[in-house]
Amino acid sequence: MAVERARLERLFIGVPVTNDARDAIARKLPKNLPGKPVAPDKWHFTLRFLGPTPREARDKIIDRLSGAKLGSEFHVRFGELGAFPTARRARILWLGLTRGGERLSDLAAVAEDAARNAGFAAEGKRFTPHLTLSRIDAPQSIVELLAQKHRYEIEMTITALILYRSVLGGGPARYDEVQRFEL
Repeated sequence: MAVERARLERLFIGVPVTNDARDAIARKLPKNLPGKPVAPDKWHFTLRFLGPTPREARDKIIDRLSGAKLGSEFHVRFGELGAFPTARRARILWLGLTRGGERLSDLAAVAEDAARNAGFAAEGKRFTPHLTLSRIDAPQSIVELLAQKHRYEIEMTITALILYRSVLGGGPARYDEVQRFEL
């Protein structure tokens, strides 16, 4: 069993946030975010979480994404803060988009196709383009924070889709790039 587990990589398909966008968002965020804030250097859009993945499935995903029509680079604009599942029982504080969300959803559909082709079960939830800013362990109300309607109006260009390896243990999670797919 230990040998089998050693062959698995914890993977996800995502889109990186540019350094300029990351810096601009971090400067505008309210102080003292609820829950456990995600470090800005870890910010990304998760298109499809895969979890423990055997090498064969990883290789199928790489092949599928390498041949996929990803389209050209595009711009997104960040908008307002939001919460999952609701503002009254928030577990995730996120930053949404006012522009480019449709294209990000298109990329998520490509990622979903690659995952299903590699043998993963269909994703149970509909994709909502967002940037996770904080994880809130005990659900709490953040209605007042969201009512402040913080607007970001920060733009960035999306130029690539990335297959990431998430390495846990020995401190904060580390995200290593396994394969980059340019738009």
